[in-house]
Amino acid sequence: MKKQLLAWLGFVLFTSALSAQSNPAIINSTLHGVVLDEKTKEPVIGATVQIKGTTHGVVTDVEGKFYFQTGQILPYTLIVSNLSYKTKEVIAETNNISITIAEDAKQLNEFVVVGYGTQKKSDLTGSVASVSKSIIEQTPVSSFDRLLQGSVSGVQVIQASGQPGAAVSIRIRGGNSITGGNEPLYVIDGFPVYNDNNDVNAGVTSGPSINALASLNPSDIESIDVLKDASATAIYGSRGANGVVIITTKKGKKGQNNVSYETYYGQQELIKRIDVLTSSRDWALLKNDALIAAGKPAFYTQAQIAALEGGTDWQAAAFKKAPIQNHQLTFSGGDDKTRYAISANYFKQDGILRGSDFDRYSLRLNLDRSISEKFKVGTNLTASRTSANEANSSVVSTLLLLPPTVSIYDANGNYTLQSPFEVALGNPIATLNKEINQTTTFRLLGSFSAEYTILENLVAKVLVGGDIINNKQNRYIPSSLFEGYTTSGSASVGSKFVSTWLNENTLSYTKAIEEHSFNVLAGYTQQSYQNESVIANARGFVSDLLTYNNISSGSLNVLPGSSASAWTLQSFLGRINYNFDRKYYLTLTSRADGSSRFGKNNKWGYFPSAALAWNLSNESFLEKWTFVNNLKLRLSAGITGNQEIGQFQSLATLSNNAYLFGEQLAVGFAPTRIANPNLSWEKTTQIDFGFDLGLFNDRISLTFDAYRKETSALLLTVPVPYTTGYTTSLQNYGTVENQGFELALNTQNTRGKFQWTSNILFSINRNKILSLGDGVQYLISDPNIAQVGQPLGAFFGFQSAGLLQSGQDVEKIPVIDPATTKPGDRLYTDINGDGKITQADDRTIIGYAQPKFLAGLTNNFEYKGFDLSIFFYASYGNQIFNQNRQQLELLSGQQNAASSALDRWTPTNPSNTVQRAKEDPAPVTTSRYVEDASYLRLRTLTFGYTFPKGKLKAIKNLRLYVLANNPLTISKYTGYDPDVSRNEQSTLQQGIDYGSYPIAKSYQFGLNIGF
Repeated sequence: MKKQLLAWLGFVLFTSALSAQSNPAIINSTLHGVVLDEKTKEPVIGATVQIKGTTHGVVTDVEGKFYFQTGQILPYTLIVSNLSYKTKEVIAETNNISITIAEDAKQLNEFVVVGYGTQKKSDLTGSVASVSKSIIEQTPVSSFDRLLQGSVSGVQVIQASGQPGAAVSIRIRGGNSITGGNEPLYVIDGFPVYNDNNDVNAGVTSGPSINALASLNPSDIESIDVLKDASATAIYGSRGANGVVIITTKKGKKGQNNVSYETYYGQQELIKRIDVLTSSRDWALLKNDALIAAGKPAFYTQAQIAALEGGTDWQAAAFKKAPIQNHQLTFSGGDDKTRYAISANYFKQDGILRGSDFDRYSLRLNLDRSISEKFKVGTNLTASRTSANEANSSVVSTLLLLPPTVSIYDANGNYTLQSPFEVALGNPIATLNKEINQTTTFRLLGSFSAEYTILENLVAKVLVGGDIINNKQNRYIPSSLFEGYTTSGSASVGSKFVSTWLNENTLSYTKAIEEHSFNVLAGYTQQSYQNESVIANARGFVSDLLTYNNISSGSLNVLPGSSASAWTLQSFLGRINYNFDRKYYLTLTSRADGSSRFGKNNKWGYFPSAALAWNLSNESFLEKWTFVNNLKLRLSAGITGNQEIGQFQSLATLSNNAYLFGEQLAVGFAPTRIANPNLSWEKTTQIDFGFDLGLFNDRISLTFDAYRKETSALLLTVPVPYTTGYTTSLQNYGTVENQGFELALNTQNTRGKFQWTSNILFSINRNKILSLGDGVQYLISDPNIAQVGQPLGAFFGFQSAGLLQSGQDVEKIPVIDPATTKPGDRLYTDINGDGKITQADDRTIIGYAQPKFLAGLTNNFEYKGFDLSIFFYASYGNQIFNQNRQQLELLSGQQNAASSALDRWTPTNPSNTVQRAKEDPAPVTTSRYVEDASYLRLRTLTFGYTFPKGKLKAIKNLRLYVLANNPLTISKYTGYDPDVSRNEQSTLQQGIDYGSYPIAKSYQFGLNIGF
């Protein structure tokens, strides 16, 4: 490599000497100089330096240096230019000069990654958005999909759990499917991945799914591009209906050999607590009230109540401050033929719940090699190991419900086994500290590609790749825990091996003929998936010492389980991009997919799209509008599909059952599903209109999109006649509509030494169920309902109408049961006016889980090496069914209660909001527990300083920063956090908060250093 660099340097000096010899008679001055990046102070290689008014120019070498011998007399003006930088004019007054030039954001962002290639932003006809580089670099997350929240308009990120490493749910332009998948397709360095976390977890642990995407180190990512409309996603056919997220990892750069180290360390803590009773005395009074209301004697005497002091604060005992850290070492560089990037990463996040954590070890290699001018090869490879200790899914609800009179430890210093009261609740602190609930995943994701230029502008590319996931889960519940006491200990071990293989073969042809430009893509791809899993269980252990490591020592072996599944996908694809005179654009795309998942009569689906664009800024009639530098109108329409329904759904299936004949156990099989040979894709038809506007040399840039998409042939389980021998069948019925608009505004508020830029995102999506099939008007999944004419995620229950007061005649007031209803009990609205409250006639829609709008605001400031970034995110109009609060306001005296119980109804305190205490209440889905979940959050606040390069001899760049993550949340929601939905993968049950692990806020210090 040194020889090549020296040869290059020699060539530059030689050409400079030739240039000087072109006028050997006059050499009035010499000039030595260097060109540096204004921000990083790294040398700019290949920059052109020209003396203004002459043809005399030179190119900077690998150290950014240049040299002139010229007939010009100092001072004179130099013009410095480079493709990725803004052109700059400087005056050379002495024979030694240092020049800094600034990156041109417009040029840097000129290309975006689209399906099976890249495209100039100016040539796009579809709706494609990118996550800004500052968010990718400055937001500490365990998985890159969390970076999408607030950074791309029209994208909703739903957090089901704050468990370190837990999965999130992504919705691009709303949810399309009721029972099928709604997650986008991820394309990682060309490899398509659908992130169904349940499909890669062995199924042993208790808790949220650990995110398979967390295996990819976010620090390795160069760009994230989101394809939203049908023109952009139709190239992915049967997997494009929910949008596509394209991930490109970092590669080495020609002529730059760099070593960099990035790290941060911080502390996390609970954002807020839920207010429950923590005083033993207050809870004892509630216990007595509930018993007396049932006609029973009080549990505590007045003397006992007076003697009670303090109480156990279970939340304080369970939650803690927890560290988070990240370390990344990267080697990158290259020469004329080879580019490389090698990175190693270690990430560790302890949970704010004791005993929970997540860590990742990962290695990445990106290597590209030009074998010849026509032949190029490359590989992208990631190997990772992730491990998580999960908090049991029941822990949070248990620590909220345990009364404060129950202590953590007994008189002997051992963990208390359980609550002594009627509701059986184990000790959550013991569970957090002693239960083993662990998942470990090894993942190898990689691809190899080769490109060959057959003819001028005709390139063939072959890509082969594999994604191998090995998940191992271990669980052991000791006999000393309440959950393991009756089984004398319980052990489970599970393993799942998943492999996906990919082959893509494409031909691309690019040609320009005068004002006409063409780009044609054609290809054939095939992808195959297989998984195998096994689970072993045992109970009844003499000792807890060996935990899950010796299942055979259990006295009771539970039947083991195993399973296997597979699918294949074969596809033909094509795309034509055409533009005339950089004014008029046309994109035609089509894909044919053949999937093993569907019925034999519908194995193939066809997904076309078309898009038009008109670049008005290149029209002569806009020349007088000098302040408009970009104006483009876009229109697209197309059809995409959704194949995410699981495997073998179109086939008739059998299930095994055990039968006892006398003393002999026999296993038999019985039919469980009727075949449907016509089962087909869910099809989404989408139309999109948008425009891109740039004003004042792109100091103001605006992107707007309005869309409507309709998903038909929904995959729903519908009733079938009993004469078939079955009760239900999976069929293509129903239609869902999403429509809305998106706005993205970028402004450069100031330029020069003090730079201030802003980014504003705003999106509205309206979802509606148009049909659920013949004669079907609704599907109820308490507390949610899917109803024709309403959006998905609606809450269904009784409308609260205050409390029955003393003196009111219960016979004249509509109630559920007049015989048991007493003053202090909750009343409900009589919807149909028949004078009584019934499940069938008086439940109604009481709220909606989907937001009215989402918004994000980012401000970035830079001044003399200092930088400040402030990122706000808002969700407005969505509601949450607070099931935690529903349980805490039962006021049964058998479990703990919300602090609102202090204002409960009594004859002397006729409250009209908090019901009376009673021993055996039934939980009712009512509007009382549907809460406004709107919030405004300061998502990240970052302050940093980048040292000038001149002061650090051996160091190319050094940046120090401090960061606050989720430091401020403004919301009326009474739960832990409004950004929650317990069932992250369920479309029917949205917006429910029950026992969810709360997310944390954190404060970090970071360092980036390069050599």
